[in-house]
Amino acid sequence: MSTLMKPTTHTIDATDRTLGRVASEAAHALLGKRSVHFVKNQALPVKVVIENASKLHLPKRRTEGKVYLHYTGYPGGQRSIRMDEMITKKGIEEVVKKTVDGMIPRNKLRTPRMKNLIVHA
Repeated sequence: MSTLMKPTTHTIDATDRTLGRVASEAAHALLGKRSVHFVKNQALPVKVVIENASKLHLPKRRTEGKVYLHYTGYPGGQRSIRMDEMITKKGIEEVVKKTVDGMIPRNKLRTPRMKNLIVHA
């Protein structure tokens, strides 16, 4: 079905909106829930473009308090980075992508769906 469907694009303007609301709207569109062709077992050709990510409403309390954790796989290899550090190192685009990625189900369709997410600062 997804090969017959025409690719669609959803554009989300992030100006003065919170990170979670923009990310949940993007995840909803990436899953294909906005399409009449929605099926659970296929990644639909839906592109999601998030514009003005640098204009997101991010309070100081959020950027300094939010900590991202990951494990390297080695003993003592738990690493952490605060949101404001991630924004300075990798940019706001990485924070938005990581937030949307956390809202997509953990299955084989996660990677092809995330490839359809485009974030512009």
